[in-house]
Amino acid sequence: MNAFWPVELADGDTVLRPIRLRDHKAWREVNQRNREWLRPWEATIPPTLPGGPVIHRPTYRQMVRHLRSEAHAGRMLPFVIEYRGRLAGQLTVAGITWGSMCSGHIGYWVDEAVAGRGVMPTAVALTVDHCFRAVGLHRIEVCIRPENGPSRRVVEKLGFREEGLRPRYLHIDGAWRDHLVYALTAEEVPEGMLARWHRMRPGASQK
Repeated sequence: MNAFWPVELADGDTVLRPIRLRDHKAWREVNQRNREWLRPWEATIPPTLPGGPVIHRPTYRQMVRHLRSEAHAGRMLPFVIEYRGRLAGQLTVAGITWGSMCSGHIGYWVDEAVAGRGVMPTAVALTVDHCFRAVGLHRIEVCIRPENGPSRRVVEKLGFREEGLRPRYLHIDGAWRDHLVYALTAEEVPEGMLARWHRMRPGASQK
């Protein structure tokens, strides 16, 4: 498709690979089981003006086809996350912009059953290294609702800078929600983010 996609990234029990149509059954099971866990942080479609177009959430098939099309065009990297061989979440690098910016932003969710095991920090670290070293991006952003403590801890552990608040930035859980912006540039992790995470994660000092 292009020089940096498709690709599979792995570290220990955590694997990122391209999302596939045949993931539907496993993706639906994890997503439905985590409805209450994910709902407060999930993007929603804002209401339209009277007489405006009615916009429906895409089906799984439509979502995957859109993600694959965007990946083919070099604008997105759509991964599923596997932990110990089972689908455990999703991570997407979206809004990839070239020219004088060379940036993108990361969004993710993970199965509550594996939260707290280092899966998401590992997945983000793998992705950042791929974006900086293979794709050639210079800046990565992650935008998170201030109330989402677990997600904020992921990027804070990895050393992302908090840059400020974007008021009413995205339509989440039925309303326009403020988001904190976290960012990182390639110069800030010359040793690689995965190497940094390996040094920082619990138990590393005893190895």
